[in-house]
Amino acid sequence: MTDHMPEIGSGTGCVAVVTGVAQGIGRRVAEVLAAEGYALVLADIVAPVDTLAAVRATGADAVAVVGDIASEAYVSGLADQVRERFGRVDALVNNAGVSLLVPAEETTADQWRRVLDVNLTGPFLLSRAVGRLMLAAGGGSIVNIASIAGLHGVSDRAAYNASKHGLIGLTRTLAGEWGGRGVRVNAVCPGWVKTEMDAADQASGGYTDEDIVERVPMGRFAAPDDIAQAVAFLADPARSGFVNGTALPVDGGWTADASWTSLRLRKRPDSPPDRSGSSTPENAKR
Repeated sequence: MTDHMPEIGSGTGCVAVVTGVAQGIGRRVAEVLAAEGYALVLADIVAPVDTLAAVRATGADAVAVVGDIASEAYVSGLADQVRERFGRVDALVNNAGVSLLVPAEETTADQWRRVLDVNLTGPFLLSRAVGRLMLAAGGGSIVNIASIAGLHGVSDRAAYNASKHGLIGLTRTLAGEWGGRGVRVNAVCPGWVKTEMDAADQASGGYTDEDIVERVPMGRFAAPDDIAQAVAFLADPARSGFVNGTALPVDGGWTADASWTSLRLRKRPDSPPDRSGSSTPENAKR
């Protein structure tokens, strides 16, 4: 890492830390925030080469910090680097996560711990470390990428569902503790999103495209940009300055509609438009 400071005054002059940026939702979040003028710290367990190049191509100042967010030492070092390089942080997006599709009775303790470590402990460690910088400055926004699986139960995902329910609980608790000190904490709860990350979920036979599309009132998967735009809204105090402690579903109405499938499908045109950004679904992430 170099030791120069960002040029405050170009773009927003704001700095965002985004995790899980090598692909999917995290990459698109980084691109959208870069386009809005943020300088970016990109965190992932693998080097996010393509994302870093895409972000820098917009003219944004960006650095990558590679490591495991479940490691307290890594998170502490990341916060130190943010402080040394930028001297501030305005937004933290806890996006990194892992999926596990295994019946509860077959889920091992090691599998359970790894999912909870990445999906819940990691966001806590980052929120604590980066939140301290925000609290010292008197302002900031933390956006946790939870899931509709944090609002409802979904079979064969005991560890994943528990981690996302916990992440929403963490969101609400930090919102209560820190809102009065200028730090807002919110969660985005995606439905099924077209990404590279969870190709194995669908490949395992756990569900099909039709299972999801028939269940979503809007008749499509989300695109990463759908989630990224919600994140950008929650990160920006000018647009969401009094929004704190919310768990915002971005799911095409999945959590709102209790209709049965035949009733739901009768309310649609025969061929609803595909606005997911991909005409041939490859995979899905919750």
